[in-house]
Amino acid sequence: MSNPQTPAPAILALAGDLLFSSRIQGTARLVGAEVVLCPRPDALVDRVRAASPDLVLVDLDARGWDPVEVIGMLVGTHGVPSDRIVAFVSHVRTDAIEAARTAGAGRVMARSAFVRALPELLRGHAP
Repeated sequence: MSNPQTPAPAILALAGDLLFSSRIQGTARLVGAEVVLCPRPDALVDRVRAASPDLVLVDLDARGWDPVEVIGMLVGTHGVPSDRIVAFVSHVRTDAIEAARTAGAGRVMARSAFVRALPELLRGHAP
């Protein structure tokens, strides 16, 4: 008889910047968390459809898609609770900060504050 195992919490990240994605992965390794990097919104949505994530990190500075639209879709269409969505952006992009909050991100942070808070954010969702 096999013992069912509790699956590891799902932490997803939608980040367009390869260097910043590496920083997220490196921090995750340091705190013992597993983060699945999604290079495009469709990959993120596929993961969300497969299992409800514990945490979704969204880079509002990503190019090639509208991250605010993705947040709205996660909350509205896929039922991801707002408190599970953390968006980060350059501190000078006040328009993006407000738009992400309006779209449903529970927490929107300046990129520098996000980097400082990342270990704790990930630790809170590590297995």
